[in-house]
Amino acid sequence: MNILKLSTLTIVFVLCAFSQSFAQKYNVDDSKIALQGFSPVSYLDLNLAQRGSKAFKSEHNGLNYYFIDAEQKAKFDKNPAKYLPQFGGWCATGIAVGAKFRTNPNKFLVKKGKLYLYLYDLEVDALQLWLKDEKGMAKKARTNWKTMNK
Repeated sequence: MNILKLSTLTIVFVLCAFSQSFAQKYNVDDSKIALQGFSPVSYLDLNLAQRGSKAFKSEHNGLNYYFIDAEQKAKFDKNPAKYLPQFGGWCATGIAVGAKFRTNPNKFLVKKGKLYLYLYDLEVDALQLWLKDEKGMAKKARTNWKTMNK
């Protein structure tokens, strides 16, 4: 990636970051609905982004998670940690560059049993940026998350 593209990307991320709450640990709004209502079990077990239903809802750490059916809800209730997104559900690429960005629920990656979510808009496809240097981005994100997760 050349310097001009990297600088432009950094500027886009910084501008987006001003609209986000840096103090917020989880990527949720005041509704406290995690993953914008999408089922964490669908992501991990089916590799699909599927919107859950209020009829199948679980609460974990003060957040509400929705599921497709009772079976998914039971799986989550048995082992919620398995299904939680990485980096509090914030954009993994954003965390790698030191900022918290809202995500598009259809832009995700399941890798080694972990769910990663990404920003997508007309200017930035954060999933593609992550995949260009997955190992390096993952290392930066893990390092940054230690201080951003407070």
